[in-house]
Amino acid sequence: MSVSSVREDLYNLPNILSVFRILLVPAVCIFLYFSDPFSSLMAVVLFAVASATDWFDGYWARKHDLVSMTGKFLDPLADKLLVMASLIMLVPLGRISATLVIIILAREFAVMGLRSVAAGEGLIIAAGQSGKYKTAFQMTGLMGLMIHYVYSVDFVFVETKLNFHVIGLWLIIISVVFSLWSAYQYFTGFLEGIERLQERQSSGASN
Repeated sequence: MSVSSVREDLYNLPNILSVFRILLVPAVCIFLYFSDPFSSLMAVVLFAVASATDWFDGYWARKHDLVSMTGKFLDPLADKLLVMASLIMLVPLGRISATLVIIILAREFAVMGLRSVAAGEGLIIAAGQSGKYKTAFQMTGLMGLMIHYVYSVDFVFVETKLNFHVIGLWLIIISVVFSLWSAYQYFTGFLEGIERLQERQSSGASN
């Protein structure tokens, strides 16, 4: 990589969307800070827009062969900032317990650290299906906690009240279960990869 190539990468659409997603993080936090029903709905709208760009920039990068080192840095950075900032803002509002947030953030830092060590050893640990379930439940759960309030919802002939706080909290709890399971899979995958690497090195040395 060079400085010029990084500059060029910043101007492709997927990376522009990643930067846009990072810029949305303060806006989401500001609306969560006010925490009234209107501000909560605005926060979840911005969060949903950011989540949609996350899917779209990955799709566009793969389709048009725009995958870059800059994108590999910006995309996960934008995702982590969005989720972590939202979780932290929800704690003082009483919408999620600090214990749950600590577990979620500790898992994220542990997995990021493990993948960095693995990359240093030449190993790539692919994300499993449980990690994808974790992300899906976590994103929808966060949106539920952001909305927070009880709203009447009309399902054609049936009108019911939905407590978005309770729905969001349970979705987050389910995401934590998948999160811990996927962390275990990352850890075991790392150990298996290190073991295979040592076997190849020992067999190469014997030859």
